Amino acid sequence: MRAVQFEQYGGPEVLQVSQVPVPEPGTGEVTIDVAYAGVNFADTKARAVGYRVPALPFGPGLEVSGRIRAVGAGVEGLRPGQQVAALTPHSGYAEVAVAPAATVFALPTGVSLRTGATLPTVLPTVRALVHEVGRLRAGETVLVQGAAGGVGTVAGQVARLGGASAVYGVVSRPEKVDEALRYGYDEVFVGDGFSDEVRRATGGRGVDLALDPVGGDTLRRSLDALARFGRLVSFGNAGGAAPWQFGQSELYPRGLSVAGFSILTLAQDDPDALRAIAEKSFLLTASGKVDLPITAEFPLDQAAEAHRLMDTRTTVGKLLLRVAGE
Repeated sequence: MRAVQFEQYGGPEVLQVSQVPVPEPGTGEVTIDVAYAGVNFADTKARAVGYRVPALPFGPGLEVSGRIRAVGAGVEGLRPGQQVAALTPHSGYAEVAVAPAATVFALPTGVSLRTGATLPTVLPTVRALVHEVGRLRAGETVLVQGAAGGVGTVAGQVARLGGASAVYGVVSRPEKVDEALRYGYDEVFVGDGFSDEVRRATGGRGVDLALDPVGGDTLRRSLDALARFGRLVSFGNAGGAAPWQFGQSELYPRGLSVAGFSILTLAQDDPDALRAIAEKSFLLTASGKVDLPITAEFPLDQAAEAHRLMDTRTTVGKLLLRVAGE
């Protein structure tokens, strides 16, 4: 079968389509005939700097949709031929992928395989950020970094559905503003001056909840944008800065809280918790309450082009690889 792998770290050009044996499911696993694979920032970090790569050669790809090909020993509730979405530990850019049964989810009725490939990382992440970790309450205000990205476009909608009185977004480029405004945001700010803009928009108060995947100076500006008793949730370090640290002088005066979340860590440490979050969040798509925009799609053998586009940081919404398609 065909699978995308890399044997050294570097730019998109290191991604190669190889012929590899078709995998068989082990105990507690299933194999999936892949229809679509999601392209995520974590995939580009794996390729560029070895993020979560145990050894080379390595196959990127953390989420897929498709039909179950085979089930391993001890797997219950899943059957061959069933349409599913799955969070994979790696090697999702392939014609057949392996996933732990605990992170394989039956697609709700009415959800296509194409849409299904966007579900495993984005929706559970957003649900956890807004509700489980962020603990949004009705009437509160929210700030989201990367508002035009895959997570950002969904976070604006979920925060609004959760009762937020106002939702503000931040994007890196002016041309992304209009895209973000389509997904639940009241105002969208551009660049590093967002903390002043938040104060202006909130009458000097700040926001109750800020969601930050960037890290570094952006994370500290998000902290500055919080209201008294505000919460900041970090869920990435896209800027590549040194790990953040906060102390008493930053948190005590306004009673601020800082938390973190990683869906990949949750999948590894507590898949039952992930399943509970995923099942709640998938219903939002099945009911039509949340739209997951797919803005670019590439065939499997053009995975390098998908990574090249993502590396420009100009993309909005979600990118997919088409493997077998619908």
